[in-house]
Amino acid sequence: MPDPAADPNPRPRRFSGPAFRAWLHTLRQVLRAWADGGWRAARDIEPEFWAHLQREVLAARPWVDRAIVLAFAAATGALVVGFTLLAEAASHGFGLLYGWGEHGRWLTLLWTPLLTVAVLWWARRFVPGALGSGIPQVVRALDDDPPDAQRAWGVSLRVALHKVGLVSGGMLAGLSIGREGPTVQVGAGVMVSAKRWLSPQSGIDAHDLMVAGAAAGIAAAFNTPLGGIVFALEQLTRRRHIAHSSLVIAAIVLAGLVAVAVFGNETYFGRLRVQVMDWALLLPGLVVALVAGLAGGLFARLIVVSVRGLPDRFSRWRREHPLRFAAGCGFVVAVIGLATQGATAGAGYAPTRALLEGQAELPGVYTLLKFCATWISAWSGVPAGVFAPSLAIGAGIGHDVALFMGMSREAAIPLIAMGMAGFLAATTGGPITAFIIVMEMVSGQAMVLSLMACALLSSGVARLVTKPMYQELAAMLPVAALLPPAAPPSKP
Repeated sequence: MPDPAADPNPRPRRFSGPAFRAWLHTLRQVLRAWADGGWRAARDIEPEFWAHLQREVLAARPWVDRAIVLAFAAATGALVVGFTLLAEAASHGFGLLYGWGEHGRWLTLLWTPLLTVAVLWWARRFVPGALGSGIPQVVRALDDDPPDAQRAWGVSLRVALHKVGLVSGGMLAGLSIGREGPTVQVGAGVMVSAKRWLSPQSGIDAHDLMVAGAAAGIAAAFNTPLGGIVFALEQLTRRRHIAHSSLVIAAIVLAGLVAVAVFGNETYFGRLRVQVMDWALLLPGLVVALVAGLAGGLFARLIVVSVRGLPDRFSRWRREHPLRFAAGCGFVVAVIGLATQGATAGAGYAPTRALLEGQAELPGVYTLLKFCATWISAWSGVPAGVFAPSLAIGAGIGHDVALFMGMSREAAIPLIAMGMAGFLAATTGGPITAFIIVMEMVSGQAMVLSLMACALLSSGVARLVTKPMYQELAAMLPVAALLPPAAPPSKP
């Protein structure tokens, strides 16, 4: 008797001998028909064969979609690694001018304006969506149902590749800019290009891909996976949830692992040598938080007002003659660099690390000059990030407060880290992201509560001065559909 519990329609084993030979026979017939009569003739052979093959492909498609997303995440990490190496080489190239002695230093007064104009000209002519830091473009593209033209204008693989070269060119010019903020646009541009390879049933939309790419860029740039995830949650996903969050997090981690495989599992600024945290740091820490909040709010306000423009002579000059204005900004930045022996050029990694190690020998006005150089560099309009320069300014604030209060270099190290978190939180409007990034960058787990309190207080103080910077900059971006297309490269 047949077993009543048995399946009435048992499925044959997929790779059993007779079934496999039958499949091979059918496949040979299909190939022979395709060779003789083309695709239509092959399609008429064994309709059940094609239906079954389609079911098998659709069943395996989710895994293919996941593999595509992870492959593009690895590509994002690889591009960020290349971006890092190129930007470091550019900063080193500019530093060689100071190695030439007196003549090299004076040459920067010509080199910086000329290269600044070249970078701005290229960006305005071919990729206007790459101007600025790039984070506002991503924020704008993440709005609900943005038009495809708007997304392609500011977030695409083409824009990402141009961004890498243009930011590196700005660092070669000696401008006070960083690469970490632009990696948000670079990562989002790489990941969103995966959309064309995904099936409609994947459920992964452009929003999720851009969030994953932007966060992966931050994670790989700073070697801070947790900071990348929190950046995505705090800055980029306020309007909706993240679908397929596990896949997004896996993409972020994979991009970070690519960077770790190249640079090693080391923190960005080494390990923080923190003394015992006691109540003696309460008053200095409070002063650092207040100063960093006010200075960060002022800096964010200056950036927004500079982009929006005012009815004054400089804003009119910037609107009517952007290249001449950029040359003037480059000249001022070069003069500031001369006054600080090149300490204000680039992202400020070396001075910041020296401050954290208690070995810095910087001019007394370094913090103010770095502040001005970063603002003027951004005002010029070139593709530029302010993440890393903000960390350098915040470190300078903590160092200056410690000197003002008569503290030793060793005692000043916690205040320097708190200044970094406070100024970054005040500038970007993301206190959670700021303190986690700083904590991961300096391996400062012993200061978690102090960094968190400083970031939250500084961010609250900055809100009294300005609104969130990236949201305001995103609202001022032009509508891509109303812009003329970028001019193609001229033929020689």
